[in-house]
Amino acid sequence: MDEVGDERQVHLPLFIAGIALLITIVGGTIRIHDAGESCPDWPTCFGSWGFDSSPQQQESWWQENPDEIDSRGAQHRYSTFEIFIEWFHRLLVGIIAIPILLNVFITNKNRSQVGEKVRRLAIYSAILLLLQAVVGYITVKFDNADWSVALHLVLAVTFISVLLWQWLSWKRVIEPRWWVFSLTPELAESMKKVVGIMLIAVMILLILGAWVSSTAGGEYNQACGVGSEAWPLCQGELVPDVSQTPILVQMAHRIAVLVVGGLLFWGSQRGWQESVEKSSALGRSITSAFFLWGINLLVGGLYLFTATEGFIEWLSLIHLVLAVASFIAIAVSAMLVEIAISAPAEGDEV
Repeated sequence: MDEVGDERQVHLPLFIAGIALLITIVGGTIRIHDAGESCPDWPTCFGSWGFDSSPQQQESWWQENPDEIDSRGAQHRYSTFEIFIEWFHRLLVGIIAIPILLNVFITNKNRSQVGEKVRRLAIYSAILLLLQAVVGYITVKFDNADWSVALHLVLAVTFISVLLWQWLSWKRVIEPRWWVFSLTPELAESMKKVVGIMLIAVMILLILGAWVSSTAGGEYNQACGVGSEAWPLCQGELVPDVSQTPILVQMAHRIAVLVVGGLLFWGSQRGWQESVEKSSALGRSITSAFFLWGINLLVGGLYLFTATEGFIEWLSLIHLVLAVASFIAIAVSAMLVEIAISAPAEGDEV
């Protein structure tokens, strides 16, 4: 594989990660419009491969498949748009399989040049895509249960992260002197535990957020009320009665938000202090995660504060996108640390 080929092919994982992010955003749109069951069967949609199922066609399908009737009842009819976004989500999942397989083929064929780690990460991404398809089926089967939605989101951000890790690892082989890789192994070791703690904390926060937002009827989402009584307070109180599970989960989410914010602030300060003169990439990625967290805090509060006459659901979508972006930023920090620590050994191997 010549150098020009390397330069072109190295960006394939980044391209796939972009498609995966689009799939995640479309998935969030499905949740916002409560359209997760708008295609009750899988892989078809109301028994067909298209998305234009009329109310009459939906009624006929329910009559033929009474066991598939979801929580909305047999009388519910989905709009063409609701069916389309679910159908489009599935289409994107099918399309992304093509570059994923190409990614595996290219890295396996050129394993002696790209390195064993890049090849393994390509395989891991293919396995994660398969798992995502299985969990997608389970999510439909269990009528978008909150735990299945949370699992689906966790696998999605893990899938994106593995692809970005592969891209950075491949880029390290092609362009080892890129300024992003200027972090020394010594500095990486000193930041390894800090970044690891932040990564786990942000992942837990992501899971709690998915749990709160995906419960049936928005029970947990509305647990603290709406308007001024809902944020920054809960039920108009600083310390509400947490004997009710929805309020307990909502407060756990809010406490996790504050803890994560503190950790990201601490990590960003230490990251800049440790690496500003030697590797600004690490400091920038941690600071980006903290910045995104801050904006998302305001968006989450605005979502509740403005809900006196109904929730503004596009704010919920922005909330999801910012949460995913914050996780990816801190995940990239972890990747930079890992690559800096393992780079010498990888260089010998390649």
